[in-house]
Amino acid sequence: MTELFDTLKRSGLSDAAARALANIPHKVVRVETRRPFRDYGHERNEVMFVKSGLIAKFKPDGNGRRQIVSLRFPGEGLLPSPSMGPAPYGIQAITTAEVLVGKAEDLDAIIDKHPEIARLFYTLVQQQEEIGYEWLVSNGRRDSLARVAHLLCETAQRMHVKFEEGPLHNPFTQQQIADITGQTSVNVNRVFAELERRGIIRREGRKIFADEPEDLRQIGSFHPGYLHQSKKQEPVS
Repeated sequence: MTELFDTLKRSGLSDAAARALANIPHKVVRVETRRPFRDYGHERNEVMFVKSGLIAKFKPDGNGRRQIVSLRFPGEGLLPSPSMGPAPYGIQAITTAEVLVGKAEDLDAIIDKHPEIARLFYTLVQQQEEIGYEWLVSNGRRDSLARVAHLLCETAQRMHVKFEEGPLHNPFTQQQIADITGQTSVNVNRVFAELERRGIIRREGRKIFADEPEDLRQIGSFHPGYLHQSKKQEPVS
């Protein structure tokens, strides 16, 4: 649990609080992409930390289609809220992931002893809310080109990749990008082709290069201020 302890320390927790949270009773679950990890309407009685890979919250639209509404990168997670009833979302893996899963009652006991953890969680919940606002604007007001460009920029930022220094290893399939940006996979394919035609990006397999990253940011109207808090405080929400 050294990696999680170090991450929690970087978030500003004391040694005692970070150690208590890092040592919460848990199991490590390997999550595959083939089917949901937790179905829509599951009980929210678990705390999860992403150790590796990438997971997402999704919400069905009633016609069998899914909208991905939130992402969790390594070092981030999901908090329990059993008093709020069944979850209005499901959980699935974007890539094969390792997830640490603990019980809500164990987390409650740790927070009772270390109230600073609750303050950290409050900050991180606010951070996810800001990301949600940005996604709402993206899918509601930006065109298809801007939506994909913005997602690429945000993903690079949250994966600590600098386009000026090297490529982004794209973790998404075209269908997953479509499920995030509210498009069809066919249209996403057209968007990537257009970005390449304009010389904004180039692809080598799953590697995405942006030789002029400011152009990509401009197309996506990407301003990373809403992510600064998560850069400082990496773990959960």
